[in-house]
Amino acid sequence: MSRLENCKPINTWFKKLDTRPIVISGPSVVESEEQLLNTAKELKKVDQVKIFRAGVWKPQIAKKSFGDKGLDILQWLHQVKQETGLLTMVEVATPKHVEMCLRHNVDILWIGARTSSNPFSVQELASALHGMNVPVMVKNPINPDINLWIEALETINKAGISRLAAIHRGFYPFEKTRLRNIPKWEIPIELKSRFHNLPIICDPSHIAGGKKYVQEMTQKALDLNMDGLMFESQFNPTEAINDQEEQLSPKELDDVLRGVVCRLNSIDDIGENQLDQFRNQIDSVDAQLIELLAQRMNIVEEIGEYKSQKNMTILQLERWEKVREKGVELGNSLGLSEKFTTQLLRMIHKEAILKQNNVMNR
Repeated sequence: MSRLENCKPINTWFKKLDTRPIVISGPSVVESEEQLLNTAKELKKVDQVKIFRAGVWKPQIAKKSFGDKGLDILQWLHQVKQETGLLTMVEVATPKHVEMCLRHNVDILWIGARTSSNPFSVQELASALHGMNVPVMVKNPINPDINLWIEALETINKAGISRLAAIHRGFYPFEKTRLRNIPKWEIPIELKSRFHNLPIICDPSHIAGGKKYVQEMTQKALDLNMDGLMFESQFNPTEAINDQEEQLSPKELDDVLRGVVCRLNSIDDIGENQLDQFRNQIDSVDAQLIELLAQRMNIVEEIGEYKSQKNMTILQLERWEKVREKGVELGNSLGLSEKFTTQLLRMIHKEAILKQNNVMNR
């Protein structure tokens, strides 16, 4: 049997998971019993929400959070199950977290991006999970390393976990963009193409970093036929101690879910379906290209300011020739024709000259 082939479809994990996409929601950080219970009761009213997630241990904000009251929070979560019937889900980062969650009948565990980035931590969790019949979801590592993500998934799978899923939450950006995390949709697409049986959940909240883009990222995830969605939500986000901009109120979440379109997850024409996957990959790369070009032009304007201060000419032919030569050389090594690379660089250079000219004529 090839790697991860024994992963079970997510709608078979529990009888309650009978819808598609599966929707997971809950607070980024549990702040109080009142906050937890009120949020769960409000989310219960959103028909599509089946799993209640709760941030019990948040090491990056430990001084502000209830991270040292994990036992109390797990008891509150048990009350959530009794009063709402929702399944519960908690992030674990240590074997002790696993032991505490299982002792309090948490339904699903997830491994966060920081933990999945560390193979040693993942192995420790796998050892703690060995022989345990509990579903586990693994978030992508912070950096866009698909092999590291696969390694984490396989390590948990080898511990006997077949109810296994991946969570796509985007990747830490090298430069600031409009989103908190760069989606790089081609990576979850590639993961799905390698492991057809592996469920993939999308976390629009972490990708968007703010309410403004959550619906757009949600629609994109649905268009890519992801198996589920994971949102940060609490009943009063404006009073949250963490991630205020990311968290939706239950009403806002309901509006997002009502505003997106769930498309067919399969068609008869297999070739056409594959073509859509290729197009989605192109869309993702194109978006990154445009954002990088915008960043380049911002630097160009700074150069224009510098040249203006130093009374320098805009056109620097020697510099342009070096840019073109390096670009052509790199393009050739990557299979691009010299003509195409030169034309592309000329267009970029022309726009850069215009940008600098505008700066110097202000």
